[in-house]
Amino acid sequence: MSNERTEIGSLGEFGLIEHLTRNIELQQASSVVGVGDDAAVIDHFGKQTVVTTDLLLEGVHFDLMYTPLKHLGYKAVIVNLSDIYAMNATPTQLVVSIGISNRFSVEAVSELYEGIYAACSKYGVDLVGGDTSSSQKGLVLSVTAIGEVAPDTFVKRSTAQKGDLLCVSGDLGAAYVGLLFLEREKKIYLESPQVQPDLEGEQYVIGRLLKPEARKDIVAFLAEAGITPTAMMDISDGLSSEIMHLCKQSQLGCVLYEEKIPVAEATRLAAYKFEIDPTACALSGGEDYELLFTLSQADYDKLVLNEQISVIGYMTDADQGARIITKGGSTHPLTAQGWNHLQQ
Repeated sequence: MSNERTEIGSLGEFGLIEHLTRNIELQQASSVVGVGDDAAVIDHFGKQTVVTTDLLLEGVHFDLMYTPLKHLGYKAVIVNLSDIYAMNATPTQLVVSIGISNRFSVEAVSELYEGIYAACSKYGVDLVGGDTSSSQKGLVLSVTAIGEVAPDTFVKRSTAQKGDLLCVSGDLGAAYVGLLFLEREKKIYLESPQVQPDLEGEQYVIGRLLKPEARKDIVAFLAEAGITPTAMMDISDGLSSEIMHLCKQSQLGCVLYEEKIPVAEATRLAAYKFEIDPTACALSGGEDYELLFTLSQADYDKLVLNEQISVIGYMTDADQGARIITKGGSTHPLTAQGWNHLQQ
């Protein structure tokens, strides 16, 4: 990549938008009018529309010292697609707005959009609009994703039933451990800029933080297997706080088994380097973007073939509360931070 720097002011707002959107090819039949008019036009042909939005602020949601702009663009799309999949829906369109200061060049913004387009291409989603504005200092990213779902087949958080199995996709805690490594290296760099970062062997956890994926495959598997989850949400704030949301909104309790919580071997080993409990990372870390869902016990047999889904517990009466049974066999009330003995 050349080190040319084109000032954004040299293109102007419309020039910048034209530069960033010149090669868009629409992939979805439902995208009737895309970028370039006053508004996009979407026709979902009798399906219901699902909409979600996320605001990402520099210094709050991401740190550009260790987040490449291309990865940031990719991740900004993924976090929204994950919310659409969590409704059991298919994402179809996206609008992206950015606020940028003059410290960013046209090349830098193009890199951000490369990541956005890479995610759109991978998930078959059309970028159909957005806005650019100047920002006083930090980078601001606002992404809205639109999806479609067959009438009334969307899945909410509030519809779990007593006795349902509590399931999760993939593995948990990796992104949090990846963040610990990057924060550690940033601190070392700020104190001693000549020291080379040491991230040897930590590709998995760092990749899970910087380039997460949305679980399109799980939603597709459930549809093929004829399983409709009774409730579903994505895990962006850590397993325990998401379970608490699910219980509260469904007016139920649950039993969660620590030994059933899926943690990758790479995450486990990385957590030990920080002398922290891998279970704590899974329960309280965030940004895994896995799916947490409940389903009827009658569907259990259809699940066993999928190694990407773990049954981690079951739903109970509300008066039992949310509880975790540890590997040692003791029972603790679940809190948003995991369980109480982690805080002592």
